[in-house]
Amino acid sequence: MVDSAIILAGGKGERLRPYTNDRPKVMVELDGKPILAWQIEWLKSFGITKFVLTVSYKHEVVEEYFGDGSKFGIEIDYSIEETPLGRGGGIKKAFQSKLVEGASDVIVCNGDIITKLDLSKMIKEHLNQKALVTLLLVPYLSRWGVVKIDEENHVIGFEEKPKLPYWINGGIYLFNKEVEPMLPEIGDHEKETFPKIPKNKFLGFKDEGFWRAVDVVKDKSEAEQFLSAGKTDFS
Repeated sequence: MVDSAIILAGGKGERLRPYTNDRPKVMVELDGKPILAWQIEWLKSFGITKFVLTVSYKHEVVEEYFGDGSKFGIEIDYSIEETPLGRGGGIKKAFQSKLVEGASDVIVCNGDIITKLDLSKMIKEHLNQKALVTLLLVPYLSRWGVVKIDEENHVIGFEEKPKLPYWINGGIYLFNKEVEPMLPEIGDHEKETFPKIPKNKFLGFKDEGFWRAVDVVKDKSEAEQFLSAGKTDFS
């Protein structure tokens, strides 16, 4: 059973200014609620009830809104970074929380993700394969529309922002507890930890449903449209 999550919630979100002038990125509102509130609702719908939030920039805004989590029917602990530790260092520090100390497998999420991923399928695959790390993979969408031409370079059509034949890191992971010693005290898990994971213990989980990392204002708009349309199963 997986019931715990570490959420990386310390980002400044400089590309989302002015929305982040007085709050961290995860507290930018989408359709009336912070990104982080949507993410926690989504995780809770799959049985995740224990959360460690790694926070830094204006962390008091997060703490004031969520408190100990009791009003949301969950438990929350805060891993406060006085100086930046990097994502890998932040995850390692969060693993010291009492909320996850007894967990054999933990969800780890970037705090700016909105998705309709069926997390139960990803968890099942991770446990069945006895993976050390399972990484969400999402399609690579072109930022631009593409022009289709024939063999004589005649324009025959257009396609708006197609899916390219590649997969990208979706910023949602499952970590087995054995990964914790491989995490850096300061640094990034992708650069310093993932190369240490044996190939047969490192799993990718593909999902083609809605997914957005809310990095810029356009991402915010697209995520809001998705949420306001009521297409989520967790709202």
